[in-house]
Amino acid sequence: MSEDQENIQFQLTDELIEQVENLIEFKNDKDLKTLLMDFHHADIAEILDELNLEEAVYVIKLLDSDTTADILIELDEDTREKILKNLSAKEIAEEIEELDTDDAADIIAELSEERQAEVISHIEDTEHRDEITELLAYDEDTAGGLMAKELVKVYETWTVAGCLRRIRGQAKDVRRVHSIYVVDRQNKLKGRLSLKDLIVAKSDQKIADIYITSVDYVFVDEDVEEVAKVMQKYDLEAIPVVDKNYTLLGRITIDDIVDVIREEADKDYQLAAGISQDVEADDSIWKLTKARLPWLLIGMFGGLGAAGIIEQFNDHMGAFVVLLSFVPLIQATAGNVGVQSSAIVVQGLANDTIDGNIIKRLLKEALLGLVNGIAIACIGLVITHFVFSTPYIVSITISIALIAVIIMAAIIGTFIPIFLNKRGIDPAVATGPFITTSNDLFGILTYFLIAKLILGF
Repeated sequence: MSEDQENIQFQLTDELIEQVENLIEFKNDKDLKTLLMDFHHADIAEILDELNLEEAVYVIKLLDSDTTADILIELDEDTREKILKNLSAKEIAEEIEELDTDDAADIIAELSEERQAEVISHIEDTEHRDEITELLAYDEDTAGGLMAKELVKVYETWTVAGCLRRIRGQAKDVRRVHSIYVVDRQNKLKGRLSLKDLIVAKSDQKIADIYITSVDYVFVDEDVEEVAKVMQKYDLEAIPVVDKNYTLLGRITIDDIVDVIREEADKDYQLAAGISQDVEADDSIWKLTKARLPWLLIGMFGGLGAAGIIEQFNDHMGAFVVLLSFVPLIQATAGNVGVQSSAIVVQGLANDTIDGNIIKRLLKEALLGLVNGIAIACIGLVITHFVFSTPYIVSITISIALIAVIIMAAIIGTFIPIFLNKRGIDPAVATGPFITTSNDLFGILTYFLIAKLILGF
């Protein structure tokens, strides 16, 4: 890292927070502004997250709306919610007017319906207000709920000279021009325009002669996960959004898609860990309990089921009671194999890399389970017989059971996510406690059935 890069790197320290708090306490507005304006709005948001509510509101009201609008977007959701409650509808509207329509709609959507109407009524820019209202009508999990109305578009009938004049006016309202879209007089998307082609073209040429007809797009009601997949697949920085008549409605940029990918990853990680709701570490004990308890109960009942299976065989084991010592080995192996298999399948489903016949995939997993099972069984045979001094026939039984359990766990871990996905259920729910519990039950049952068959108790 260069010296210049080190100089601009932001570091949140206790000393910096204390300095900001002191400036607020003594109402030293001039020095406070000077200090904060040296930082990026994302850095200021990080500072505000560490202040108490009264101090955070003080800073928001002190700085100009052009700066604080960007800060609000970067704030932690809980902090932003508290700050907005302490701002008047007119003050919120002033912040909203400085934001792109997608960000403005996201903030307004967090307010109550009554408050939303009040804030919208104070937005002076009629066009901006109408566009925000339009975006609020879309489901937040669709392309319409994610898109922004700001974009640069040109008509295919324009000349290059006329196009250059007109896009200057449009571009001033767009923070970053990723693409120039070409439409007809009915505002239907026809293609995209390369900036290079526009610059080198003759001034009297028509846009219809130089634009590129091949353009990726998404429909306004398309799920945001599908939008993310399209943009990832084609490495797009932005993608236009159209309705069923191919009318150009807006665009989605890569920064919004990164947020979607991160949120989906967080949700899938929590589901895999057995947390059924979207929660954060700072949430209330009641909310965290509601998110965790259902899966803990499933695990508990799974454990009770396994105990019931063991009890059924317990009275008949006689000299082979040593088998009970290796129950944790069977449970741990089955659970680990199941989670590994399901994690690979869930990842493949998320990336659209799972295709082909499901039977072939299950057979492949079964074969993989057989190879891994034989390797583990051989090691287990040596250790149980020579280290634990288990009778040879019991060690053979444990090894055979390990092979069977590993194959079974691999098949279950593969089948369940695919089955859930085909039923429209998030396959991430298959990993973690769900797979572990089911494999514990079937693993113990398989273990004792094989033991009964071989040892004859």
